[in-house]
Amino acid sequence: MAEMSTLCTFLFSLLLFASHPLILPTAADGRWQLLQKSIGISSMHMQLLKNDRVVMYDRTDFGPSTLPLASGKCHNDPTNTAVQVDCTAHSVEYDVLSNKFRALTVQSNVWCSSGGVMPDGKLVQTGGFSDGELRVRVFSPCESCDWHETPNGLAAKRWYATNHVLPDGRQIVVGGREQFNYEFVPKNIAADTFKLHFLSETNERGVENNLYPFVFLNVDGNLFIFANNRAILLDYVNNKAVKTYPKIPGGEPRSYPSTGSAVLLPLKNLTAATIQAEVLVCGGAPKGSFVQALQGKFVKALNTCARTSITDPKPKWVLETMPLARVMGDMVLLPNGKVLVINGARSGSAGWDLGRDPVLNPVLYMPDNEIESRFKILNPTKIPRMYHSTAVLLRDGRVLVGGSNPHAYYNFTGVLYPTELSLEAFYPGYLDAKFNNLRPTIVAPKSMSGIRYNKKLKIKVVITGEVTLNLLSVTMVSPAFNTHSFSMNQRLLVLGNDKVMASGKSTYEIEVMTPGSGNLAPAGFYLLFVVHQDIPSQGIWVHLK
Repeated sequence: MAEMSTLCTFLFSLLLFASHPLILPTAADGRWQLLQKSIGISSMHMQLLKNDRVVMYDRTDFGPSTLPLASGKCHNDPTNTAVQVDCTAHSVEYDVLSNKFRALTVQSNVWCSSGGVMPDGKLVQTGGFSDGELRVRVFSPCESCDWHETPNGLAAKRWYATNHVLPDGRQIVVGGREQFNYEFVPKNIAADTFKLHFLSETNERGVENNLYPFVFLNVDGNLFIFANNRAILLDYVNNKAVKTYPKIPGGEPRSYPSTGSAVLLPLKNLTAATIQAEVLVCGGAPKGSFVQALQGKFVKALNTCARTSITDPKPKWVLETMPLARVMGDMVLLPNGKVLVINGARSGSAGWDLGRDPVLNPVLYMPDNEIESRFKILNPTKIPRMYHSTAVLLRDGRVLVGGSNPHAYYNFTGVLYPTELSLEAFYPGYLDAKFNNLRPTIVAPKSMSGIRYNKKLKIKVVITGEVTLNLLSVTMVSPAFNTHSFSMNQRLLVLGNDKVMASGKSTYEIEVMTPGSGNLAPAGFYLLFVVHQDIPSQGIWVHLK
């Protein structure tokens, strides 16, 4: 039975990779693959769903895209300065397994919006620009589903806000332009907003530098909220800041439009009495960069990361130096617990035509290494990914990369960095064929299995090469909503390795404990991986509930 399951998995992998173009090997770590020269739109927002399809969109006031909608479907907006009746798509669904895409229909402007996946697997997307700023949109993962919109689903206008899924299944929507408050979706009966003075305190007049705040659910159930150059821990139930974090040393801004990126580092030792949670903030633009870029002066981006334990009684930020300065970069948690820093520019700021010198090389950050040996430069792409670029982890361990539109409209000629409609995949080094004998193949449980909190979970894998038992581990990753250099709801849990037993030729059974509560992992769909000597398996979907 195990051999048959392994054969099925092998054939599935062949089909998966056969649907993509040939990849040329390179000498350094990581490799790139062009998936689509054009999907018709520029992928400014991106979310992987449980059916291995990725929903993407840009904005509806760009003018016509290059992807027509089905006959009879049009977006009608008399206030649209580009075109009032637009019968082209501004959202697509990309099928990872077939490397194909289809047009989706949005009826309001989704530009610079936010979102997240609910426990049932539906994408809930909030806000946007102009006629979209009060909208809530829902996309269900099915063969022919399309966007469903609620015109007044929000209590306040949300543009450049951040969403986070909560342990009770709701989403909190934090901030946005001129919104120093938060609310919840779905709406409660009162449809209230709740003041958040921290957002007004971190707002810089004329520049802001506190939009798309970095929000993470802490292990105690409170929310870590970072804006500009500092953070608080918010008890959102009682609308009270229970901890104030110091400014990052140097005081440089890291939020939009200075636009660094941030990630909650992998959560470990989940059965311990005390669980540590650490946040890493990288890159951005120095103070004044936005205004200087408007004047044609492009200041070098920040080359520092700041890391802190948000659970410490007296937290401090520790600075680290990146090998490449970067603004508008994205940070993606990889299945083995390392962090990929990708996309962005060496100078300038977020905003129309305000970035310069694209950073083509991703960088790998290894959080468990000594502080002076945590970064590694990886192979470069050939496509600049500047303002409005995106990146998300896929189930097979690749990172999907798209977007880049530094202009007010679609522009393909006569500009430094044309509007980018292509999709690429970055293959981290762990996908190299030389590691195939070390790579686990999960044969049980089946993908889409349900799991419960605080229960023993047994995972059966096949590994054809020599196995180092103490270097086997299980991880769970929540797929993120990525836009404007921040991946909302991104989270990786290390379930570890409580017991490993050989159960046949090249077959092993790993026993772990599932997360203990929704504070550690809100209910929903996760990608589960088995990692052996830093080489991850292909993931399976599990439904935590």
